[in-house]
Amino acid sequence: MNLAHLLQKQALCHPNRPAIFSGGVCVATHGAWAERAARVGARLAARGLVPGDRVVLFMHNHPRYLELLFGAWWAGLVVVPVNAKLHTREVQWIVDNAEARWAFVTPDVVPDPAALTGLDGVMDVDGAECDAWMNETFTTQQVEPVGAIAERTPDDTAWLFYTSGTTGRPKGVMITHRNLLTMGLTYFNDVDAVHAHDAIAYAAPMSHGAGLYAIPHLMAGARHVVPASGGFDAAELFALGRELGPLSLFAAPTIVKRIVDEAEAQGLTPDQCGQSIKTIVYGGAPMYAADIQRALRTMGPRFVQIYGQGESPMTGTALCRADLADTTHPRHAGRIASVGLAQSPVCIRVAGADGQPLPPGEVGEVLIRGDSVMAGYWRNPEATAAAIRQGWLWTGDMGTLDDEGFLTLKDRSKDLIISGGSNIYPREVEEVLLTAPGVAEVAVVGAPDPEWGEIVVAFVVAQPDAVLDSAALDAFCLDHIARFKRPKRYEIVESLPKNNYGKVLKIVLRERG
Repeated sequence: MNLAHLLQKQALCHPNRPAIFSGGVCVATHGAWAERAARVGARLAARGLVPGDRVVLFMHNHPRYLELLFGAWWAGLVVVPVNAKLHTREVQWIVDNAEARWAFVTPDVVPDPAALTGLDGVMDVDGAECDAWMNETFTTQQVEPVGAIAERTPDDTAWLFYTSGTTGRPKGVMITHRNLLTMGLTYFNDVDAVHAHDAIAYAAPMSHGAGLYAIPHLMAGARHVVPASGGFDAAELFALGRELGPLSLFAAPTIVKRIVDEAEAQGLTPDQCGQSIKTIVYGGAPMYAADIQRALRTMGPRFVQIYGQGESPMTGTALCRADLADTTHPRHAGRIASVGLAQSPVCIRVAGADGQPLPPGEVGEVLIRGDSVMAGYWRNPEATAAAIRQGWLWTGDMGTLDDEGFLTLKDRSKDLIISGGSNIYPREVEEVLLTAPGVAEVAVVGAPDPEWGEIVVAFVVAQPDAVLDSAALDAFCLDHIARFKRPKRYEIVESLPKNNYGKVLKIVLRERG
């Protein structure tokens, strides 16, 4: 089993069907996409990469992202998707840990390819060499593939996704071909129907869940649209939808709010919204009830919520559009505050510390089991053993199940901060701040924010006789970690609240935040 066969199938059956768009312009049919992917795979193999080797994609959203992704899979390679917001130092750690051999980058995130070391090659995807690799002169006729698709087993790793851990160092989540095929097939049953005339827009980072949703849309032979801006612009999305037909997309709640703001600013009715937007799948954090109610009033029943983790990508629970829109249901208020029901290929359990299921309504840790769950953490058997026990993935999220099976998240046992849909782990930020001049102690917590869901707040204690300045601390963070991880607010305090054992009482700090 190799996910590249999904692309080959579409190329053989529908070679001339439009596939990849840059804004409103088609830049690849399914036939051209497959040929380019095959050429990329052949050229990587010619440079000595063998099945199982790792290839980094450190790029902003780009029309070539999907061609490179499937090109790596065509050669049997493992893709390491990297958030374009990360600092080069953070990416270098990932490159080294993954023992990657090649990287494709956009010049806006890596102006100097020499900044990444230890690789056999770093290629600018906008450069002439990448153009030559892909040989962009294509006929409309079906072409023979350049090279055969490498054989892979269902349990071979396809996607090595680095997610921060509570230790402050990222962990490589090994996602297999089986995991991603399961996710793709599940989409049709639990999230949304997809047809060949549909189009998915990549406004959220393709290095995360948004990019993985290419798989079910490829299965259906649908179109893939990378906005000309390369990111999120609500007005651009509405215009693209009117040009190409209603779009589907994955978005964090903060992006959903901005789309709704734009619909209101343009004075659009729900039916007019439907001319541009077919489906918005939102996740990364639950939406506030008031926000989703406003979204439904403004845009109509175009929303689906999903809950998953990098360790079970996009596959955990789903709150379907019918349940979101059914305001007459006696439990509607509770349902829209939930993250929905278990998706078809998984079991969901809320368990106590012993792993045994708790009665409905009792708070415990959320566990997931099924074919979407990762193979484990890369080169980290201890973390794997802690996360997967007796076949269950221990998510670290706390929640309750009601007697109908709806899961409601209550808290996060790992102190995770979710800001604008991005995961931020306090200890990672704390470790950086503790190396800043004049800092004695630091504690980082999340504080509620109507725009971002949560923002990062740092409580900092100065060393004796040192004077701390928020602007200097911010500049230090910008030099060491990604911009989105840095605190939005710095509180210079005389001391941190602690218990009798010297442990910082973050619950007290959250109340202050």
